[in-house]
Amino acid sequence: MKRMLPVALSALLAGCVSVTATKDVDAPAATSPSTEAKVAFDVTSGNPMVVMKTLETIELTRKQLIASGVTPHIVVGFRGEASYYTQTNLSMVKEADRAHALKIAAAIRGLKKASGVESIEQCNIPLEPRKLKTADLMPEVKLVPNGWIALVGYQQRGYAYIAP
Repeated sequence: MKRMLPVALSALLAGCVSVTATKDVDAPAATSPSTEAKVAFDVTSGNPMVVMKTLETIELTRKQLIASGVTPHIVVGFRGEASYYTQTNLSMVKEADRAHALKIAAAIRGLKKASGVESIEQCNIPLEPRKLKTADLMPEVKLVPNGWIALVGYQQRGYAYIAP
C-alpha cells in the first residue's frame, strides 16, 4: 500500500500539470462576429476582495471586447452585501475592510469613466436594513428602486446577465 501512494500521487500530479499547462489562450469558441456586446453584471458579495476581483475582471472583459473589435455596453449592478462598497461614508464598513473599500471606490470611479460602461447602479432595497443612506451613495452610482427589476429590464433589452 505504501508503494502505491507515490505512484498514485505522481499520476495525479502529472494529470494536473497536463491540465493546467497552457500556451496562448485562444478566443472562446462562442465568439461571434457581433460588433456589440451588452452585459449586465450583478455584484452581491460582501467580501471586499471578491468585489475588487470582480471589478478588475469586468474591466479586463471590457478591454478584451474592445481589443477584439466589439463595442461593449456594460451595466454593473450592486445589491445585497456589496452595497457597503458603493458608499462615500465608510463608517458601516468593517474597519479591517476600509482600505479595500477605498480601492473598490477607485475602481468604481474608473469604470464609470471608461468607454462602454453605461451605468453603475445600486439597488435601494438593501440600504435601509444595513443602515446605509442614499445620501452617502457615490456620485458615480445611480440608485434604482429594485435591482432585480432593473436587471430584468436589461435582459429584456438583450443584455446578458452575469452573476460572478
